[in-house]
Amino acid sequence: MPEDEQEQGGISRKNFIAAVGIGALAVPAVVSSASPAQATQPSGSPLGPRLLEPTPKCTDGDDEQTPNQTEGPYFKPGSPERANLVTPGMPGTKLTVSGIVYSRSCKPIARALLDFWQCDNGGIYDNSGYTLRGHQYTDAAGKFTLQTIVPGLYPGRTRHIHVKAQAPGQRILTTQLYFPGEPRNQTDTIYDPRLLMKMGTDQNGRTGAFDFVLMVP
Repeated sequence: MPEDEQEQGGISRKNFIAAVGIGALAVPAVVSSASPAQATQPSGSPLGPRLLEPTPKCTDGDDEQTPNQTEGPYFKPGSPERANLVTPGMPGTKLTVSGIVYSRSCKPIARALLDFWQCDNGGIYDNSGYTLRGHQYTDAAGKFTLQTIVPGLYPGRTRHIHVKAQAPGQRILTTQLYFPGEPRNQTDTIYDPRLLMKMGTDQNGRTGAFDFVLMVP
């Protein structure tokens, strides 16, 4: 009989190796059948199963409504519905602002109204027309995107964008969005750091991100 067929204690060497191999392969299968929601402590541990950290709850980082701010003297009702405020040949650095409109319970609000207005690259508001003014509605996931330019500066104010936000049938929130790192943030008495956008860059220019929280359950 070949050596690998010789019996050892009633079982051939080949069958013994096969049995051990199957057993070794079976161990990971047993481990992998454990619930993915918990990790097991070492054998004999008095702590028992150790639960993993829960998935973070839905949050935009705020517990309160987005702060209200003054409307200022340059708001005009009746702005056109559009998400792109940039016109051909308009001077200034392109800026894309995006985010989500949430309720207080962190539910995205579909069809929320967002009405934006701002000054141009030279710090001038268009009070006779609707340049750099426009409103839009959030999509089914509460998302919005605004194409505009980085606003200029004018006496007494830091760089900012005005906005009115309103959930369908609810009260209007009037506020402003700000840019980090602006020297005038330190001297503008209206400026609120809670309204800072998170800035970045892309192939078109600068980007800003901000999520609104409205006083809606």
